[in-house]
Amino acid sequence: MFSFEKILSGRSRPLVMGILNITPDSFSDGEAALDIDAVKKKLNILCCEGADIIDVGACSTAPNNKLVPEETELRRLEMFLPVIMKLTDLPVSIDTFRPGVARYALSCGVSIVNDESGCFNAEMAACVKEFGAGWIFMHTGGVSSNQLAQYPDGVVASVCRFFEDMKIEAVKFGINEASLSYDCGIGFGKTRLQELELLCACRELSRFSPLLVGVSRKRLVGEITGVEVPSQRVAGSVAAGAVAASRGAKILRVHDVKETVEALRVLEAVERGAL
Repeated sequence: MFSFEKILSGRSRPLVMGILNITPDSFSDGEAALDIDAVKKKLNILCCEGADIIDVGACSTAPNNKLVPEETELRRLEMFLPVIMKLTDLPVSIDTFRPGVARYALSCGVSIVNDESGCFNAEMAACVKEFGAGWIFMHTGGVSSNQLAQYPDGVVASVCRFFEDMKIEAVKFGINEASLSYDCGIGFGKTRLQELELLCACRELSRFSPLLVGVSRKRLVGEITGVEVPSQRVAGSVAAGAVAASRGAKILRVHDVKETVEALRVLEAVERGAL
């Protein structure tokens, strides 16, 4: 198991978290996700293209999708996660909001819980603490991806307050602050304009570090670029990720690892003024 401190140490550029969905209903890439050969092939591509973390998800939270039962999420993981863990030496995160699923994944050697619940859950906290795992908090506004939350004080202030509250609760629970990461939740509980505001505010949000930004192929990119098909939003996604990285994001959660890594290398060279 890797600690966040170890994963982040010695990195001159943001980490690239490659998305590995094992769901047939992912909004972007779910068609062959429950075929073992397809999963192996996708994992190999993510690793060869330069991913720093592999993010495994077995329950789609895409807009308008019905959440599968926990038993289904666990069954998918039991089919594929042991194989994934054997085939990669990279740190692996589990994309879930269910403590029982997180516990199973951590028992298999997963290092990070990418928690999309949008709230502090004592059962999840106990699981993270027991395994010494990393914990990523995602802001959702308390609603699902196809609902809108209200932000009387503005979306940026709301996200910052959520990050601060989650950090306080986790530390109070006995979890090392260095194990925590923060995701502003683009695509969850927000209008496209509010999501753009969060992307623009990454410098302010990045005081909660490491800040994760997951904008890859999402509706925000589609609305800005006019590209309706999620899998065709590569260029816009890479541009959005580069903007976030230039403003302090430390982790980019992406579908298109190769293109993102290349963009980050250019950004790094420009910032250093050297090849």
